[in-house]
Amino acid sequence: MIRLVAPLYGALCYGLFLVTFLYAVAFTANLGVPRSIDVGPAAPPLTALAIDVALLGLFAVQHSVMARRGFKRWWTRVVPKALERSTYVLCASLVLAALCWNWHPLPAAVWTVQAPAARMILDVVAALGWLTVLGSTFLISHGELFGLSQVLRAARDRAEPAPVLRTPGLYKLVRHPLYLGFVIAFWSTPTMTQGHLLFAIATTGYILLGILLEERDLVATFGERYRRYRRDVPMLLPRLRRRVRRDELA
Repeated sequence: MIRLVAPLYGALCYGLFLVTFLYAVAFTANLGVPRSIDVGPAAPPLTALAIDVALLGLFAVQHSVMARRGFKRWWTRVVPKALERSTYVLCASLVLAALCWNWHPLPAAVWTVQAPAARMILDVVAALGWLTVLGSTFLISHGELFGLSQVLRAARDRAEPAPVLRTPGLYKLVRHPLYLGFVIAFWSTPTMTQGHLLFAIATTGYILLGILLEERDLVATFGERYRRYRRDVPMLLPRLRRRVRRDELA
C-alpha cells in the first residue's frame, strides 16, 4: 500500500509547498495578493501585534520541533518513515499558509526609500534572495529536502542511502546559503513598515536559533567532518578573503 500511496502523497504535499512558497514570495513583497505583509484586515495595533506574534511563534515551533531527530524517531512510529519528510512539508506549508492568510498588518512606516533607482535595486536584491533560497535547495538535494526522493524510493522498494555531507557551489562560501537568501529577501524592501520589521526581526532570530539546532544534529550525523567544515566556512556572511588553514601551509 505504501508503494502505491507514497508517490501520490508526496506529489500532493510538494504541490501544496509550491503554491504556498510562491504566495509567501508575493506576501513579503506585496505583489498582487489579497493579503500580504502590508495588506489585510485592520485591527488595533496591540491586537495585530498579538496575532502576528502568535502566528510567528506557531511557525517557529512547528519547524523546530518537527525537524529534530528525537521527534522524528517518535513520529516515524506513527507515520511511515518514507512519508515523514513529505508530512513535514505538508505541515510547514499549512502553517505558512495560515500565517500569510491571518497576518494583520502594522502599516506605520519605519523607513521609506523614495528614489526610484534605489527602490528598484532593493526589489532586485530581494528577488536575488529568493533565487538564492530556491537555488540552494537544488545544490544539495531538492528531492530529499521536500520528500520527493523518499517517496520514490518507497515506490521502488529501495533502501535509504547513507547521509552524505555535500558542500557544492554557494556552500563553499557560507554554510547556510538557503537561510542567507531568506534574510536578504525579508530585509530588502523599499518600504519597511512596523509589521514587516516585526516579521523580519522574528524570522531572522528564528533562523539563527534554527541554525544552532540544525548544526547540533549535523555534528551528531557527520562528526568531525562537519566540525571541520564549520571551522573553515562561515555561517551566513562570506569572508572577503579566504582563510588559509594550517594544514595547507605545511
